[in-house]
Order: sequence, then C-alpha cells, then structure tokens
Amino acid sequence: MSTRAVPAGDTGMLSVVGDYVRLTKPRVISLLLVTTAAAMFIAEAGMPDGWLLFWTLVGGYLAAGGAGAINHYIDRDIDQHMARTEERPVVSGRVSPARALVFGIALGALSAVVLVIAANALAAALALVGLALYVGLYTMWLKRTTFHNIVIGGSAGAVPPLVGWAAVTGGLNLQAWILFAIVFYWTPPHFWALALILKRDYAAAGVPMLPVVRGDAETKRQVLLWSVVMTAVSLLPVASGAASAFYFVSALVLGGIFCALSWLLWRGEGLAWTKATFHYSLLYLALLFVALAVDAASL
Repeated sequence: MSTRAVPAGDTGMLSVVGDYVRLTKPRVISLLLVTTAAAMFIAEAGMPDGWLLFWTLVGGYLAAGGAGAINHYIDRDIDQHMARTEERPVVSGRVSPARALVFGIALGALSAVVLVIAANALAAALALVGLALYVGLYTMWLKRTTFHNIVIGGSAGAVPPLVGWAAVTGGLNLQAWILFAIVFYWTPPHFWALALILKRDYAAAGVPMLPVVRGDAETKRQVLLWSVVMTAVSLLPVASGAASAFYFVSALVLGGIFCALSWLLWRGEGLAWTKATFHYSLLYLALLFVALAVDAASL
C-alpha cells in the first residue's frame, strides 16, 4: 500500500511564504494595529468608515512589517547570538539579507501608496516616520549604544495611534498626542520586563539593555517607577475632557493591576512575576485603548 506524498515544491512554497511573513513580525504588529484602530474610533467618536479602517490597518501593517523586515537585515549579526532569534529567516539562511532588505523597503513604499490613496498624505508620512524611527533611531543606533535605547526608541511604537488619528481627521491635535504619550510611557516597563527574561541573550549578543548594564535590581525599580508614571499619563484623556467616568475607572483598574505586578516584580525573586508583568503589559495596552474607544463612542 502506498501513500501520496506532498509535492516538495508545495511544501517549499509554503515555507518561503511563511518566512517572509515572519520577517514582518506579525505578533508585534497585532498590538500596534489595536492602537491604530482604537485611535480611529476615538477620533470619529464612533465607528469610522469601514473601508478607511480596513485600508489604514493594511497600510499600517505594511509600514510596520517593512520596518520589521529591515530590522531582520540589520540585526542579523546580533540575532545569531540569541536563542530567541537564532532561527529567524535571515540568520538561518532561509532568506538572504539582500532579499530581506528589498522586501522591507518595498513594504514601506507600498504602505505609503496605500495610505495616500485610502486616507491622506499625513497618515502616509507618519507611517514612514514610524518606520524610520524604528530602523534608524532604534535599530541602527540606540539599541547598540545605550541602555536608554528603549526609552527614546519607544517613540517608534507610539506612532500608530497618530496614523489612525490622521487617517480619520486629516490632522493631529492634543488628544492624538496624548495617545502617543500613553504608548510611549508604556513601552519602557513593558520592554524592560521582557529584557529581564532575555538578559542572558542580550548579554551574549553584546546589546546594552538595562538589565545587562545596570543589573536586575535597578531594572525592576525602573519598571515600577515607569509603571506609576504610565498610569498617571493614562489619565490625561480624562483631564483633557476627552474621556469620561467609564474610561477613568478602566484606566485606574488596569493601571493599578500593572503597578501591583510591577511592585511584586520589584520585591520578588525569580522570573514568575517578571513573566506575569510582561504578559499583562500586552493585555493592558490593548484593553486600555479598547476602553478609550468605547468611552469615546458613548460620549
């Protein structure tokens, strides 16, 4: 009795497609798109145009995906020394560095075309600014030179809400920059919790992340301090009159949990509270922006 083998070409094509998708870092992008979509709901004070929402998210994915692919190209020397990244497509040789670079540049250019046509030039320009900040400011410079890398470089991850806001309104105002600030102040405690988990990897790769340079105790203290500041910043929509009681309570509860986990991380030993803080940070940002969108729609 014989069995029908899957053609090698089919398997190869699926593998190639999968590798190029991995270059875009889809898990990272998913959270960025939540902040983009929520900003659009907030700017519209309700449901934005469906096609505008769809194409803005497509354009946002292309811009962030292009940045991710270029990051794979630039960081291939670092990635080979880290257990978490040593099997990435470029490091493993499944995608050549040149093809990854061209792919990333092409996605960035395509994102600008999509956003100009579907939204406006400001949204397209902001998406490219986010790409440039992530590639030029963070990946090429700060990541390799200073433990302040994620504090300053975090501005790249805070751009998507601006893209969403600009797509709906054609401009930026105080509320849009408050959304930017929320993500900006969220990034350090989120990323430093991850850096504590991956400390050995970063040390092996020679990347001066905070735990490597200043140690675990100082990193945990900084996570706690930034969590408190982040929670205070998350209340700015209420202070500015853009959000009401529903969001106020949501922000206090979500921020309170974040601060409590950060305090337990600071006081505790081992990785249990570190992992809990990191995983909750992902949920926190998504739920906070959903609460903002729901609140805006009900005003």
